Amino acid sequence: MLKPIRKAVLPVAGLGTRFLPATKAIPKEMLTIVDRPVVQHVVDEARAAGIEHFVFVTGRNKGMIEDHFDNAYELEDTLSRRAKTRELNGLKADMLPAGGASFTRQQAPLGLGHAVWCARDIIGDEPFALLLPDMLHHTAGKGCLAEMIAAYDSHGGNHIAVAPVPDDQTHQYGIVGVTDRAAKVSQITTMVEKPAKGTAPSNLHITGRYILQPSIFDLLAQQEKGAGGEIQLTDSMIRLSQTEAFFAVRFDGAIYDTGSKIGFLSANVAYAMARPDLAGDLKAEIARIMAG
Repeated sequence: MLKPIRKAVLPVAGLGTRFLPATKAIPKEMLTIVDRPVVQHVVDEARAAGIEHFVFVTGRNKGMIEDHFDNAYELEDTLSRRAKTRELNGLKADMLPAGGASFTRQQAPLGLGHAVWCARDIIGDEPFALLLPDMLHHTAGKGCLAEMIAAYDSHGGNHIAVAPVPDDQTHQYGIVGVTDRAAKVSQITTMVEKPAKGTAPSNLHITGRYILQPSIFDLLAQQEKGAGGEIQLTDSMIRLSQTEAFFAVRFDGAIYDTGSKIGFLSANVAYAMARPDLAGDLKAEIARIMAG
């Protein structure tokens, strides 16, 4: 019988150097897409998929993330006294339940694989979701992680979200080869991190959403440093794929890399345009700017 996916790991220890000086004092994950921090959008996706417990792998100067998911008594009291019911209810809806979040430190920037390994004792012996907070998966339909959990419930094993990129850009991404490129869910035959131009096994790139079995932790513990002198998650997934099945789950929505300036700005526009209270005025303002 398959164990359910109850827990999710969110690596939030990155420095955010591409957004300095803004990220000198504010964690990059707390930069806002419209009026919600990037990390809140990712938590929303995971909660909609049924995740019960969130493991945040943090670093220095990331206390603001912990504060964001905690009660703010003074603020809530002020909103209550001022009859700001809508705002107060919004804050309460975003709160994680008691015991629903854990925070563990990654003391040194040793890579994504090391960040995942830091969560091992909290995850324990059960499969888990891994969501990279920089990568927003935007869709009007079923969320990316929800689709992945549905695929896991059908197939078991390990799952990676993928999406197509132009063939001339495959060297910029982690790429998977699959048995059927057109299928919604297909077994992975190979994984390559940033393949040389013209050598990619497909145009399906890894988008920052994973479901992994706990056996990955033993491999990460033994994993030698790879590209950039860091412990690479892909290296351990390749080793795990020799003994366990991996499946690609194709995501058909829009993906925004909020760790890049263009991705961040594009996400703000896209998320705002999806809101009826903002879309009309924003469209008019963009037209005015473009005409000026």
